[in-house]
Amino acid sequence: MNRQPIIGVTPLVDAAKESYWMLPGYFNGILQAGGLPLMLPLTTDASRIAQLCHLCDGILLTGGQDIQPELYGAEPLPCCGECSPERDTMELQLLELAFQQDLPVLGICRGLQLLNVCFGGTLYQDLPEQVSNSISHHQTPPYDQPVHTVSVLPETPLAALLEQETLAVNSYHHQGILKLAEALQPMAVAPDGLIESVWLPEKAFVWGVQWHPEYDYQKNVASQQIFQAFVQAAGKQEK
Repeated sequence: MNRQPIIGVTPLVDAAKESYWMLPGYFNGILQAGGLPLMLPLTTDASRIAQLCHLCDGILLTGGQDIQPELYGAEPLPCCGECSPERDTMELQLLELAFQQDLPVLGICRGLQLLNVCFGGTLYQDLPEQVSNSISHHQTPPYDQPVHTVSVLPETPLAALLEQETLAVNSYHHQGILKLAEALQPMAVAPDGLIESVWLPEKAFVWGVQWHPEYDYQKNVASQQIFQAFVQAAGKQEK
């Protein structure tokens, strides 16, 4: 039996219910691409995070709460939403370990934003409040429908994968990249100039997308291709 790459998926957190949970699209997108998803427990214990990371061939950073503005040198504004300090701590430690081990990483929505903060970039705390010409990035259901396009930048891994210049995407976020971290490079940009996808050139596979392939992977070929590229990169890890 061929071994399927294990993808560690960071948990979604519901502070009000004191629980963590998972959207099936994250798991099913990975399963369809040939990976084996594993939801990680929420913990800030460094030794446990290290052991969990050692079990995984790749890390998927999910969407969710806003990132603490203090982590990118900003004061929290009234428009900033709920934060999860535990998630921030855990995921930043996971990223550091993943980079050390050259594990593939895919960041979705909050995950893209966390990649940017990890390398010293900054965020808009609320696009409607802080960007006067922002397009609508916070759609209503159904979430598997595209609501705007992004320009896929040439000579990037995303362009090589998709072989198209324009991509129609869904969109469900109110924060976004303000200043791009120097270590990252953009791969896609929205009509209002917001960076919608990034990659880390110095690693084999570290990508982030601002849209949500976990909602439309069943019918969107581009979303399927992104999951497949991620899982294939994870499959090259030797354990």
